[in-house]
Amino acid sequence: MVSLRVVPAAFVALTVLVLGASAGAQSAPSSSAQAFGVLVVLPDGTTASAAAVSAPPSGSASDGGWSYGDGAVVTGSTSTSARTTAGDSRSSAGSRASVRSVSLFGGDVTVDAVSVKGSARASGTGAGGDLSSSSVSNLVVLGKAVQAGRNARVPLGDWGYAITLEQAVVENNGARLGYRGFVTGLHVVLTAGHGGLPAGTEIRVGYAEAAASAPKAKPPPKPIPPPEPQPDPDPGPKPEPQPGPQPGPQPGPKPNNANKPKPDDGPAKEPFLPSTPQAPPTVRTPPPDVEPKLTKAGYVFPIYGPATTTDSFGAPRTTTWHHGVDIFARLGAPVLAVADGTLFNVGWNDVGGNRLWVRDGAGNEFYYAHLSAYSSLARDGAEVKAGDVIGFVGTSGDAVGTPPHLHFEIHPRELLWMGYDGAIDPYPYLIAWLRLDDLEFGSWSPGPGPAPKAGVVLLQAEDISSLAGLGDDTLASYLVVPTLLGEGRQEPVIVGAEPGFGA
Repeated sequence: MVSLRVVPAAFVALTVLVLGASAGAQSAPSSSAQAFGVLVVLPDGTTASAAAVSAPPSGSASDGGWSYGDGAVVTGSTSTSARTTAGDSRSSAGSRASVRSVSLFGGDVTVDAVSVKGSARASGTGAGGDLSSSSVSNLVVLGKAVQAGRNARVPLGDWGYAITLEQAVVENNGARLGYRGFVTGLHVVLTAGHGGLPAGTEIRVGYAEAAASAPKAKPPPKPIPPPEPQPDPDPGPKPEPQPGPQPGPQPGPKPNNANKPKPDDGPAKEPFLPSTPQAPPTVRTPPPDVEPKLTKAGYVFPIYGPATTTDSFGAPRTTTWHHGVDIFARLGAPVLAVADGTLFNVGWNDVGGNRLWVRDGAGNEFYYAHLSAYSSLARDGAEVKAGDVIGFVGTSGDAVGTPPHLHFEIHPRELLWMGYDGAIDPYPYLIAWLRLDDLEFGSWSPGPGPAPKAGVVLLQAEDISSLAGLGDDTLASYLVVPTLLGEGRQEPVIVGAEPGFGA
């Protein structure tokens, strides 16, 4: 293999400076919180919200009354708050939202009050939180009273569904101990146009999120054992034996040792057995009746069957930002290749669980995480067609305890030089693919200054997913990336190297 590596000194200095500062910041406890009274998300990504607040810094918001559309959403008084604290050894966060007199679609759905609360705390010895103090009072759907339960799904005629007290928790037990919990009082999803709002619209009433993390405390050093007593270097002369009988037991007849087993005849020592390796992931045969509709450019929505998602790209996390979106669906729903391309990095990591990447013919890369199982097509180097079943929706990795979902990311070819952070918002593309439309992958913004040209970043003859041939004397040995809670890679990020393992 012939490879060329050119890294300007100025770029190395800047990268080390930025990552070094980030790593230092991650050594201290941190926390975040956010809340809002109402959030409306249209299929084109347009949003409207009431009394939104986030921390740090701690703050609060209120609204005497709020409405959206022609009577689609009407609420009474709304109040929210978010607070965070972080000290030298621990951190905490809390958020709450209270919404009264909620009416959706002219009274099709009404609620007397929604109250949600979230808290989180972390120290070097543990992390935890609480979402239990959340409630939905007197929910009435299409004229019938409904008992709100945790993550309970309520049908809304033939035009949508609602989820009550929707909540999930993400915990981290690596180099940092962390907890992040979120709860939504009432989450409405339109599967067909209704009340003047189009299909695909989502309405969240009452949302609270709290997260905290802290570096794990180092174990106490093992005690140094006391030195063994040393023999006296000069014990002096031994006493002379005295004639005559000696006190104490007298020796008996010498035993016959003819049948005594030799040391070599003893039981054989058990051979050393290495620890049992992790069981391989489940592999399932793709169902034969999956026939998704492709766009003109050959792209397809990544989940077959009913699914719901919101635009959470870039949302704050305890130690990073959301590099993709979460698509919620039933456990085991088929996961599809979004384009004709090649699979790579099929396997496990602690954050993404069962995960894989798809690279399309144009060089764009797509990341899938938290799969419950792989299909028999999923193997490194496999060529797949758009719509092929490559896995199944699950909660593996750090998604344990959350509703089943697929974490999905888009990394355009033009941004691969940025490593894992070269991601764009997948939400508008997902909505377009649902409508059998196409969007160009050129709407990204590289930030200040032009993107480095080929030849001034790390280059290799192999593709971007390979690090073959790089030794400890390379740039990797100088870069330190902090341990992340929720998503992100934990090894050094090399410009031109494989994108990281997000969750």
